[in-house]
Amino acid sequence: MKIVVCIKQVPDTKGGVKFNPDGTLDRSAMLAIMNPDDKAGLEAALRLKDQYGAEVTVVTMGLPKAEEVLREAIAMGADKGILVTDRVLGGADTWATSQTIAGALRNLDYDLIITGRQAIDGDTAQVGPQISEHLNIPVISYAQNLKIEGDSVIVERQFDDRYHVLKAKMPCLVTALAELNEPRYMTPGGIFDAYDAEITVWGRADLKDVDDSNLGLKGSPTQIAKASDKVRKGAGEKVTLDPTESVDYIMDKLLTKHVI
Repeated sequence: MKIVVCIKQVPDTKGGVKFNPDGTLDRSAMLAIMNPDDKAGLEAALRLKDQYGAEVTVVTMGLPKAEEVLREAIAMGADKGILVTDRVLGGADTWATSQTIAGALRNLDYDLIITGRQAIDGDTAQVGPQISEHLNIPVISYAQNLKIEGDSVIVERQFDDRYHVLKAKMPCLVTALAELNEPRYMTPGGIFDAYDAEITVWGRADLKDVDDSNLGLKGSPTQIAKASDKVRKGAGEKVTLDPTESVDYIMDKLLTKHVI
């Protein structure tokens, strides 16, 4: 079994975010981590590797520094890492990103592709399903559990206060929730191996069946009107009242705002 996991290096939002003049994130100026949903997808792939001896390849698109999350994935147990990076790919929205990743995946053999549900720097949940559409394979999203049965994958798909059980014949794509599992830690030996591992680097020339008009900022139909850091809340209204008046004041506010 061959499994491809798409992972993304995202800003560690606890340290704040910075923007370029065109409204895109200045990723080079921020601390970065592996996207949590993607890490859960990687753990799912590694558990299938433990169970079936699958080969796990991790793919990421980003700046050269995104190599860091590939090495982290290899230190966790992945077999290969592929970095897709090129200046012409910068500033991509979900459409251009999914076109790029699909173009890279056409170079690979795979039975199962796993992506995270969404990235914490965009929260669109669009890239995984878009990749499946470009590759013309089935997709099951919001996976909270998955298993392999013969040539099919069976997924518990989260849905409100319940879940669906869906089955799809491979090759297919699954998008994983962070709640899918508890990702393992890197091992000391894995870390040494990861930094000795050779990372494959692909650029624009390595993408199959993708038009230039669908790549990078120029190929992105989504335009950013305005971008800013978190808006800081004001001090709010302050009042000094006795306990009885305070209760009446709070109840009035809750009623006025239709909270109760």
